[in-house]
Amino acid sequence: MLVYAVFGDPVEHSLSPAMQNAAFSAMGLSARYLAFRVRRERLRDAILGAEAMDFGGLNLTIPLKEEALKVVVPDDNAAAMGAVNTVAFKEGSILGYNTDGLGALRALEGAGVRVDGSRILIIGAGGAAKAIARQLALSRAELSIANRDRGRALALAAAVGGRGYGLPDLEKLVPEAEVVVNATSVGMKEGDPRLLDGRLFREGQAVFDIVYNRKTELLQDATRAEARVLDGVMMLVYQGALSIEIWTGRKAPVDVMEQAVREELKNR
Repeated sequence: MLVYAVFGDPVEHSLSPAMQNAAFSAMGLSARYLAFRVRRERLRDAILGAEAMDFGGLNLTIPLKEEALKVVVPDDNAAAMGAVNTVAFKEGSILGYNTDGLGALRALEGAGVRVDGSRILIIGAGGAAKAIARQLALSRAELSIANRDRGRALALAAAVGGRGYGLPDLEKLVPEAEVVVNATSVGMKEGDPRLLDGRLFREGQAVFDIVYNRKTELLQDATRAEARVLDGVMMLVYQGALSIEIWTGRKAPVDVMEQAVREELKNR
């Protein structure tokens, strides 16, 4: 039986074991996916140990994605992002990939949202925002990026060919956007402050929140405005599906994985 794992700190909250084990079962693979708490300073040891024990592959979550670049050989996308979330052991090499951006793109496209040529507003300029912005720019979206630290938004916008703004500019940017993406963790906890006035949303917009553990206030406001809403579950699912494809060369059962995630969320 092959062993796969997610490393993170903390990692107890991860939905990846339920999701990936459901996928392996549906695919008829003799494999098991586990979660391990790994401190940043021990990541090299943990990755090398997994290679030595013939693990099938790894996922990495906070705070290990950047640290992994010191251990793996990254592909062009992971190198450009400065972060790795998938590790594969192939022919004596330890390879690193970043599936965040493509996972977000597939989630949008899977919901019927047009990306090519669309005016897309990304809120945030952290790791997830960087991956999403790069992928959507490659898909020829017209990007605006707003962040609390305007300087970080300007830097990311310059890197991907978009425009950078501060959060006060959301009053103008939100009504103009065809797609709004929250790429921050705001909304993960009940009681988090709202990023923006929900009355700015309008019918016909697509509003995508990468938070997946609850229906955020952002999505509640967008629903009231009769916008099309997408939670972060499908981004998580497509990220995981892409990891399986990297590890096995086989297409992953996305529908089975989504069901497993949503069932797990109900039980928490």
